[in-house]
Amino acid sequence: MAIHQDFDLVYDLVVAGGTAGGLSVAISSQRSGVQSVRLISRSNQVTFPELVRDNQLDIGYGEMIEAVDVVEGGDELLIVTNRHRYRARAVLLAHRPALPDYTPPIPVPDLPAITVDTEPENPQDRDVLVVGYTDHAVELAATIAAAGGNVVLAAGGMDPDLLSPAADNALRRMERERRITILYRSVPDEIAVVDGHPMAYFNDRRTPDLQFDHVVFASHRRTLEPEERGVTTEALATGKVWLLGEPDGDSIATVSPGHRVGLDMAAAFPELDPERIQPRKTRRHRHEGAVEELREEHYNATITHFEPTHSDLWVLRVKPDHGGTDYTPGQYATLGLGFWEERIDDAIDPNLENRWFKLIRRSYSISSRILDEHGYLVDEGGLDELEFYIVLVPPTDDNIPELTPRLALKRPGDRIYLGPKVAGRYTLDAVTNPAGTVMFFSTGTGEAPHNAMATELLRKGHHGPIVCAVSVRNSVDLGYLDTHRELERRHHNYHYLPMPTREPDIAKRYIQDLVRDGDFAAMGVSLDPATTHVYMCGNPAMIGIPDEEGVFPATTGVVELLVERGFTIDKRGQPGNIHYEEYW
Repeated sequence: MAIHQDFDLVYDLVVAGGTAGGLSVAISSQRSGVQSVRLISRSNQVTFPELVRDNQLDIGYGEMIEAVDVVEGGDELLIVTNRHRYRARAVLLAHRPALPDYTPPIPVPDLPAITVDTEPENPQDRDVLVVGYTDHAVELAATIAAAGGNVVLAAGGMDPDLLSPAADNALRRMERERRITILYRSVPDEIAVVDGHPMAYFNDRRTPDLQFDHVVFASHRRTLEPEERGVTTEALATGKVWLLGEPDGDSIATVSPGHRVGLDMAAAFPELDPERIQPRKTRRHRHEGAVEELREEHYNATITHFEPTHSDLWVLRVKPDHGGTDYTPGQYATLGLGFWEERIDDAIDPNLENRWFKLIRRSYSISSRILDEHGYLVDEGGLDELEFYIVLVPPTDDNIPELTPRLALKRPGDRIYLGPKVAGRYTLDAVTNPAGTVMFFSTGTGEAPHNAMATELLRKGHHGPIVCAVSVRNSVDLGYLDTHRELERRHHNYHYLPMPTREPDIAKRYIQDLVRDGDFAAMGVSLDPATTHVYMCGNPAMIGIPDEEGVFPATTGVVELLVERGFTIDKRGQPGNIHYEEYW
C-alpha cells in the first residue's frame, strides 16, 4: 500500500551499498546525466574512498535501507533508512551477501590465520594472500593493502572486463603503484601449515610456493532478495527497484557488478540521451591519444639503461616509480608492455583487436651488473633499479611472441610496467658452507640469475670453488663475457666456462658433456654430492627434469647425470643439492 510521508531528502537515484558495484553505478549514472545521485554505505567508510573524492559523490555513511515503498499519489519511491527518508525516482540495492554455506574451493587446515571474507587484525607489514577473482576479492585486497598489509591476490581466471569499473580502476591503480602483487592465472591447489603459518602451494611452474601470515578466501556472492530490505510488491512493480546480480542481458538489475547503466535507466530517466547510458568503452578502443592514455594508466617504471649486446640481445635496467627494488639473488620480477605498442617484426598477434588495450606480462630473472662504476662487486641492495638480460624471440608458425618484439623498440627514458614484487625460491638459501662448491649451469639468458648469485657469493667471502658454465649459440651471445673474465682475474676460486655451439673453429659441446667427461676434475674442482650444490636455469632439454613418476626425458639432461652420481633433486619438503629454475 502506498505511503504518504514527509521527506528529509529528494534524489533522482539512491544507490545503497558502498561496494565496487555500487560505486560504479553511482559514478556511471552521474556521468550519464542523472542530476542527483545519493550513495549510502552501511559502514563509516567505502572500499575505494579515492573514487568518492575524485567523483565528488554525495554519500551518507552509517545508513542502511529498512524499507522501500511507493509514494502515495505518484510513481516515485519512498526509501526509509535508519537515518533518513528519501523520495527517489529509482533505487539500486548494491549489497551482495555471501552465498550460504560457502567453503573454500580447496581443503584448508583449521587455522585462525585462514579465514573467509575476514581480514586479519592489524595487517600492517604482514604478508597476506587473498584468493578470488571477483569484485569482492579486489575489495578485500584493497582494504588490507590500505591498512599496510603486503598483499598477494591469487586471482586465477580473473577477467578484468567482468569487473566493475570501480574494481578495475582500483586493481590497476594498486598494481601501477606496486602496492599489491596480482597472480592473474594462479591459485593455490593446497594450503598447509609450516612452522605455524599458512603455506600456499601452487600447481604452476611460474609461481613459487609462498608462506603467508594470513590467507583470506573471497566468497562468492548472491543477489539480494527484495524482502531482505523491506521492498514492497508495489515498489517492485514500478520497475525502478534494481538489485545487483549476475551478468544477463541489458538490465541494470541483472548486470554484475553494476558496471554500466543499462536500459532500465532509460525507463526511469527518459530525458537522458540513450547513447550516453550505454557502456563507456572509449579507453578500450583505438583512438587518437589512446596510446598515451594507456601508457599513463598501466606503466609504473622507466627504462634507465638499454644496451644491446647485439640486435637480438639486450641488457636493460628499470627504475620503478613506487616501491623498492630489494630482491634475493636468483629471484625474478615481471615486466610488461601493452599490446598497443609497436612490434619490431611484421608478425600479427592473434585476436589483436580484442586485446589491443591489454597488458602483456612476462617473468624474467633479475640479472646483475656484477661490478659497479668503481669496479667493486655490486651491492644490489643499495641500487634503485633492476637489471634484466633479455633475448628477442622471433615469430614462428606455431608461436607469435608478444613481449620481446615490442621491447626491442624501447630505449632509455621509455616507460614500462614492472611487477609489484619479486618472487622465486631459486636462491642461495641452501648454500651454507662457504668452502663448498657451487656450480651454475645455464643456456642463453638463463645465466641472468647466476650473475647475481655468483656476485653475492663472492661479495660475502665464499672461498670454495664457484663455476659458471653457459651454453650459447655464438660467442657474440655472451653479454657479460668481459666482466666474468675480470672476476676470474680477481678471484682464484671463480671459473667462467662459455660454450658456443655454432662457432666453426670451436668443437660443439654441451653442458652435459662437461659432466660426462670430467672437465671439472681437470680444473681441480670436485663434483662431489657431499659438498656441491648445482643450480640450473635455461632450456628444459639441458636440465632434463623427470616426470611425476621419476621417468627422465628421452634426451639425457644434467639432472639425470647428477642423480647417477648421487645428487638429489631439491623438492618441496625434501631438501637436495640439485636446484633448477622452473618458470622457463
